[in-house]
Amino acid sequence: MTTATIRPHTPDSLDDDDYPAYTMGRAAEMTGTTPGFLRSLGEHGLITPLRSEGGHRRYSRYQLRIAMRARDLVDQGTAIDAACRIIILEDQLEEALRINEQLRSSQHGQEPAADT
Repeated sequence: MTTATIRPHTPDSLDDDDYPAYTMGRAAEMTGTTPGFLRSLGEHGLITPLRSEGGHRRYSRYQLRIAMRARDLVDQGTAIDAACRIIILEDQLEEALRINEQLRSSQHGQEPAADT
């Protein structure tokens, strides 16, 4: 497994949901979880934190939102592996619906190809 390193900090990174600004401890505190819970989300393939130059995990705001969704499902009694799979499938469905809508929009007003 390869690990990505954190890109340099720029003023725009403060507004970037994907910028890995949070250490594991801070991420766990913000999401109301534990570092072990966050590690298990990575083990289940739900989130993959970037690594600092020192090898420490760093999380983005987007990843924290995903972790909070997983925590909510687990708090409702869903097993962690099932919670991760549910979130992955929800994300895939959302992406498929978005692509479908784009294709429909691009074909709107065009005549269907005639069968010859």
